[in-house]
Amino acid sequence: MKTLKGPALFLAQFCSDEAPFNSLDSIAGWAAGLGFKGVQIPTWDSRVFDLEQAANSAEYCQQITDTLAKHGLVVTELSTHLQGQLVAVHPAYDEMFDGFAPASVHKNPEARQKWAVNQLLLAAKASKNLGLKAHATFSGSLLWPFLYPWPQRPAGLVEAGFRELASRWLPILDAFDAVGVDLCYEIHPGEDLHDGATFERFLKEVNNHPRCNILFDPSHFVLQQLDYLGFIDRYRDRIKMFHVKDAEFNSSPTQGVYGGFENWVDRAGRFRSLGDGQVDFKQIFSKLTAYDFDGWAVIEWECCLKHPEAGAAEGAKFVKEHIIRVTEKAFDDFASGGTDDAANRRILGLK
Repeated sequence: MKTLKGPALFLAQFCSDEAPFNSLDSIAGWAAGLGFKGVQIPTWDSRVFDLEQAANSAEYCQQITDTLAKHGLVVTELSTHLQGQLVAVHPAYDEMFDGFAPASVHKNPEARQKWAVNQLLLAAKASKNLGLKAHATFSGSLLWPFLYPWPQRPAGLVEAGFRELASRWLPILDAFDAVGVDLCYEIHPGEDLHDGATFERFLKEVNNHPRCNILFDPSHFVLQQLDYLGFIDRYRDRIKMFHVKDAEFNSSPTQGVYGGFENWVDRAGRFRSLGDGQVDFKQIFSKLTAYDFDGWAVIEWECCLKHPEAGAAEGAKFVKEHIIRVTEKAFDDFASGGTDDAANRRILGLK
């Protein structure tokens, strides 16, 4: 068994124009001061990272590595959540998702998708240049508006959607395979890959591609009322990344899993800072350790109540306390009498 690496922090929710969150050097110093050992970097935020440079310049990647090493940190993974979302967008969301892309491709879905695919290809090269093993992204969605089967879905609609989604992602998966990096889709509401069943549909369409893997974030399972512990048992061989994020679900006479149109504070399902929600992290860390998960415990802070800096400080301690230092011997070794094959046969009454 391996001891999980961590704690690490996903920087996306912390980057801003205010110091110390406005450059990689300063945010790294802040994170290290809280006890973090690694950072997951959002590739769309130019304040901390230049994806094109990272894809094309080993020297730039060395600068990134050296900047973090100065503070005792490493890069755990890169993220293209926003760009991955744009690989597949239903027209209902065109205007809202334009904000994820540069102005030059706004109101042009075809150009926007082409830009997004290129971003993923750059991310594959950048991950290789940084010596990373996994990459975080979203699958995007063509079918999300049809999640509930009313009006009745036309026969073959879901199958056609997943075939198209797979055709868009297969060249990207091949690019990641060529550089030896796992592409990890965050299982997330709003994505076509939002639970185990949809992941399996997609996996079948991409011919069980070896680089098609999972970013496991239990908070999204709580909001959907899914069995996140059973999910680990079923998909442990495909889980290559882990977001440590808490959530709670408080059903009521007025709301269920859909959440209605309420704001985050008033929703039945809402994200919370680590330790303030309902996720059973002791069992999650135990299962991932038992299954020999070879990755990082990365905090993604999202909370509708607590200040992010408080969430980060408390979260670093929370993860550190939950990481299980694996044992190198059995607890009952002290009682062993020692044996050999001959002794075993005698004990069994065999000659």
